[in-house]
Amino acid sequence: MDDGISLSVTEAVRVQPLSEASVALLRELVAHLRQSRTQLREEWARRITEAQLLTAMSKDEIFAEATAVYDNYVDVLETGSVEALQAYARNLSERIIPRGVQTHEVVGIVLLLRDVLARSLFAKYQADFTKLNRVLDAYEPAANRIANTVGVSFVQERERVIRAQQEAIRELSTPVLPVRERLLILPVIGTVDPLRARQLTEQLLRGIRTNRARVVVMDITGVPAMDATVANHLVLTVEAARLLGATVIVTGLSPELAQTLVNIGVDLSKMDTVGDLQGGIEEAERLLGYKVSPVEESPKQL
Repeated sequence: MDDGISLSVTEAVRVQPLSEASVALLRELVAHLRQSRTQLREEWARRITEAQLLTAMSKDEIFAEATAVYDNYVDVLETGSVEALQAYARNLSERIIPRGVQTHEVVGIVLLLRDVLARSLFAKYQADFTKLNRVLDAYEPAANRIANTVGVSFVQERERVIRAQQEAIRELSTPVLPVRERLLILPVIGTVDPLRARQLTEQLLRGIRTNRARVVVMDITGVPAMDATVANHLVLTVEAARLLGATVIVTGLSPELAQTLVNIGVDLSKMDTVGDLQGGIEEAERLLGYKVSPVEESPKQL
């Protein structure tokens, strides 16, 4: 990730201390923004809708969030403290990210608010150009600080959600299935990269211990290719399972994949292999001492 995005919120919003004159001007403009709160937040909510931002939310929801963000925004202008805004931005992100709200939408609404408030300041101080410049000099650093705080908080929360989703997907893609006492099946489908290979090993060993498994059938019919790193990790997984007292039977090894493993020097003698999943289950049942007998049909009654 780019270092500019991975900065902490504290680093991202750090600004130089304001002068006494700037502090006094900020107090004045905060009083103006509080007095004009109803008009300005309605203008901001209208512009959010016109810009087609936060389309996953209703107008009432947008207005409610606009009210909360506006109040937090003005509080930060007054106190210079971003802690409350950080907490609100994280809470807002948790609620709107699952609904599909994108980063550019969040940044966009904050920039719209900055524009709405700046236009209000222009209108208030247009008769005194010198004071207007002083007010903007005090307002802009604080406004930039707030925009950075909200943007960085949203990106951090979005990254956390994405990592959690990826972890959930990886867990679903490598299920360890108990099919009968002491027998597990691990169907592996799709590309296996080093990260997924490590997770596969962890889940398998956890499943062996939890289920006190003695035999595991690992079916790799759905794995299209495998590089040397992943192949050797597979061998280590088999060895680790053996140390826990379980035999791993690998099924679904295609001729192309078998040739590839031989060419890259993987020692297949350390793995028990069977052609297909059905054959692997039959071999596992034999190792467990199960005997499958045909069921005799009862004579049909007239």
